[in-house]
Amino acid sequence: MKQEGQPRILIVDDEESMREFLSIMLHSDGYRVDAVGDGQQAVERLRSCAYDLIISDIKMPRMTGFELLAHVRQRFPETAMIMITAFSTTEEAVEAMKNGAYDYIIKPFKNDEIRLVVQNALERRSLRRENQELKKELGKRYSFGSLIGKSKAMQEVYTLIEKVAASKANVMIFGESGTGKELVARAIHYNSDRRDKPIVPINCGAIPENLLESELFGHEKGSFTGAVQQKAGLFEVANGGTLFLDEIGELPPLMQVKLLRVLQEREFRRVGGTKDIKVDVRVVTATNKDLAEAVAKGTFREDLYYRLNVICLTLPPLRDRRGDIPLLIEHFFKKLGAPKEIKIEEKALRRLLDYHWPGNIRELENIIERCVVLGPAEELTVDCLPAHLRYDSPVVSGALTQIPDAGLDLDAYLGGIEKDILLRTLEKTGGVRKKAAELLGITFRSIRYRLAKYGIEPEGEEEG
Repeated sequence: MKQEGQPRILIVDDEESMREFLSIMLHSDGYRVDAVGDGQQAVERLRSCAYDLIISDIKMPRMTGFELLAHVRQRFPETAMIMITAFSTTEEAVEAMKNGAYDYIIKPFKNDEIRLVVQNALERRSLRRENQELKKELGKRYSFGSLIGKSKAMQEVYTLIEKVAASKANVMIFGESGTGKELVARAIHYNSDRRDKPIVPINCGAIPENLLESELFGHEKGSFTGAVQQKAGLFEVANGGTLFLDEIGELPPLMQVKLLRVLQEREFRRVGGTKDIKVDVRVVTATNKDLAEAVAKGTFREDLYYRLNVICLTLPPLRDRRGDIPLLIEHFFKKLGAPKEIKIEEKALRRLLDYHWPGNIRELENIIERCVVLGPAEELTVDCLPAHLRYDSPVVSGALTQIPDAGLDLDAYLGGIEKDILLRTLEKTGGVRKKAAELLGITFRSIRYRLAKYGIEPEGEEEG
């Protein structure tokens, strides 16, 4: 019978007839089976061979089954153990299960009984291993390696994520739409000690106000029309983990009050409930709005703002990290299953580097997907780009022939055009602001204000 890839089982029993019986039966079922006469021999085998399952007697000379169980749990925690004995007591059964044994079987047992227990133990071990692999993959997916970019701005983001992840502080992520705020939130979660618990995202602007309270805190059966059964809210679901509140600036005033109470008291009540529910949840929020301005206008609570904004993490827009665009393009090609050696036409790359990117990384990914679907299989060319990227100087001309599906931040778009023009003009004048102001038909005071607005500091300039 073919055994390659089949689970490997070690039988430990001082009774030779029992060793032979179990070996023959389990071998006939397709398992790879070894057998030894006591716990000491089992320890020796474990030094050179990995086993999926150990079936061990309890009463043995030199080393008991319980002593072997303790050794295995400490050194080989992924190995399942089944304990067998002819001298059963309730205390032994409780002790075996408490110390990590999968199950406990009394001699004499039926063949089908041991077969079923072995099968269930191995299936449980397999499921546990798959779960660990999934968690490991999630950790990789949302590790710093998944945040593409080697620019100085992104390196600063990585450093801050690493520091933030190790703390329990609430985090507020600022950034334009499409900059990857949720990806950063997940990177924080999966690099923290909460990684084994869930991260639960919700877009505060996408849920109607009359339903948002139920979504966050849950409700009791009959608490309102349509509440036909009890429902756990997202705070309960995220208990022990992270709750990611996207677009926190859209949170209605009443919900701001309720959220503040949860942050202060670490407890809440379901809609229609009378019992306080304790939770341990880290809250990470994100917004593309200036919440400080919203606080000044009275549309966002100041006390809630400071509760949420313990640590502020700002994501740079793509136009401020253009050097990362080639890396992002390569990443999206791989993600979309494009050929490994795909080429980028120099002219096409220049258009992508010069573009303003109002939709940021999300827009870039959409464009690369379009190129994969419509363009040549082996090369990204200008012809496969959207219409507004097929001609020179798309940023300066302000050409936008269609509104992106994800929408458009008009202020950010126009601001990017202005910033790009300023940069190009300074490049032309060698960084001399007075000459740049003359070329643009504005006063020196005006250009100084605009440069400060966008954080542009010309190098090697003469005031003139």
